[in-house]
Amino acid sequence: MIRSLLIANRGEIACRVIRTARALGIRTVAVYSDADAKALHVRQADEAVHIGPSPARESYLRGDRITEAARATGAEAIHPGYGFLSENADFAQAVIDAGLVWVGPKPHSIRAMGLKDAAKKLMMEAGVPTTPGYLGEDQSPERLQVEADVIGYPVLIKAVAGGGGKGMRQVSRAEGFPDALQSCRREAASSFGDDRVLLEKYILSPRHVEVQVFGDSHGEVVHLFERDCSLQRRHQKVIEEAPAPGMDAATREAVCGAAVKAARAVDYQGAGTIEFIADASEGLRADRIWFMEMNTRLQVEHPVTEEITGVDLVEWQLRVASGEPLPKRQEELSINGWAMEARLYAEDPTSGFLPSIGTLEIYREQTDVREDAGVSEGDTISPFYDPMIAKLIAHADTRAEAIEKLSNACHATDIYPVKTNAAFLRRALDHDDFRAGRIDTGFIGRNADTLIPPPEPRETVVHDAITTLAAFELEGRSFSSNGAQPFAVPSGEPWRDLTGFRANRPPNRTIRVMHGGLVYERELKDRWRDRFPIFVKPVADGFVIWDDAQNFLFTPVRHDGTASGTAADGAILSPMPGRIIAVEVAAGDRVAKGQRLVTLEAMKMEHSLVAPFDGTVAELDATAGAQVSEGKLLARVEREG
Repeated sequence: MIRSLLIANRGEIACRVIRTARALGIRTVAVYSDADAKALHVRQADEAVHIGPSPARESYLRGDRITEAARATGAEAIHPGYGFLSENADFAQAVIDAGLVWVGPKPHSIRAMGLKDAAKKLMMEAGVPTTPGYLGEDQSPERLQVEADVIGYPVLIKAVAGGGGKGMRQVSRAEGFPDALQSCRREAASSFGDDRVLLEKYILSPRHVEVQVFGDSHGEVVHLFERDCSLQRRHQKVIEEAPAPGMDAATREAVCGAAVKAARAVDYQGAGTIEFIADASEGLRADRIWFMEMNTRLQVEHPVTEEITGVDLVEWQLRVASGEPLPKRQEELSINGWAMEARLYAEDPTSGFLPSIGTLEIYREQTDVREDAGVSEGDTISPFYDPMIAKLIAHADTRAEAIEKLSNACHATDIYPVKTNAAFLRRALDHDDFRAGRIDTGFIGRNADTLIPPPEPRETVVHDAITTLAAFELEGRSFSSNGAQPFAVPSGEPWRDLTGFRANRPPNRTIRVMHGGLVYERELKDRWRDRFPIFVKPVADGFVIWDDAQNFLFTPVRHDGTASGTAADGAILSPMPGRIIAVEVAAGDRVAKGQRLVTLEAMKMEHSLVAPFDGTVAELDATAGAQVSEGKLLARVEREG
């Protein structure tokens, strides 16, 4: 068995590999960039090595630095995780040439499946069913147009070297083919340095079904059944499950058998996934499921397979890489129950799913489901990498029970100030069609209007904010306690009888709060609505309330009509998590209305924060390069006169 292992990756997958390695008594070495110096995977590993600046091309994609780190730390093997260099045959060969153990398939297997056209030809020769299409060498626009006409529309143009949804275009009619081809080639050349394409018949009701395969160095290959990854947004998987809904025993045997045949055709070792496209217009049928591509690595969604089989796939990877035979034979593997995974991302569905960066000031980890995370409370979501926070995985006896567990976990996801897709995930899980198994890759696109939650708080949430503020004032709390722990507003008669706020203050039944620049005003009755306790987080100048995993920041509005901590009294707050890229003033400077004070970079855009009126910079708490959270007080301008 390998005794020491370097993980050439970061985040959730690095933590996942470290967990299994530790259980096997293997010493672990992490690598990290500038942005990840204090990351969770660095803290968990036995040793960590800095490999470069924050951009991936200068760190995690530098194979030479990674192999040097392995040599320097005495690591015997390198595990690539997924993404980055995991399917780079040249890197795999460099690891082997350096005398290290490569925890993955042989380089020639990676190359064989690396180009879509070559892989498809190889599968056809091996007797694996493939989608009707064109793989020819003649790449002239005229020949491609003719072949598309023969295949019949709709047709799919795919970059030969593509992946991740890039270099892919659907064409509905012949007259749209030339422009789509040109656009696809341009994107393929930019993304992959290769503008060659192939053509495939576009499936109108497609299901994405994939099979987990595993091979060893002794010639054995097994499958660990199928997964359904049909819930996708822009060709990126969102929710995955195993087994696939609607898969009968005969179809499963045919598809999984084809996957094993595909793996054997490339002399496969280690963990891999054979991806199929299914025409589900008449349900899943063996004669309507075709090979699409092979991923020569561990998949993000591998935990659902682990949950239904009881197998640790990372352990299998390490044992196979050490030369051991597969731990189980095919007949020893079986399906137990149902598993489902949701990818929790730091992104805002209400803003076009733009990434949301910043510090996780609040992150309540799950206890009722498996949570594979790459961060913990207090860590930062940076703009440099994939914004995944964690994977939530539920396992139960039935599909309905697994959905319920996962839906509840999404609902209980309380994170601040970073925005997440948790509410979006829950809405997808609760959709009638999803629960009935009526899914295909167009599910999210068709139902986007109902799946994306509204950005504004519901009336019940506004009411909670109003009653929370009243409770605060009764107790004499202020809102300057940034960093205080969340608490539940207490219930009981004193909190429901609004006969006065605090000493030396006249009774007042009208309460005002602000959210997102809008002021909400409500008049409370003598008896408050019984909605306590409310999970509340005090932050600078306000408080946060969660509603179905969405966080809403509320700011009190004073009785003179101005908002505490808003531009009305000169306070300049960060409108969203981001990075300060410029500070234009100093404390004590005189400024004019509209003058730029601070420039914030967030969601790949620059935002100028300006003076609300003529005055003097009375407070300044902003430093260029600093990451700030939503609602952070950056400056305060004192009005002239």
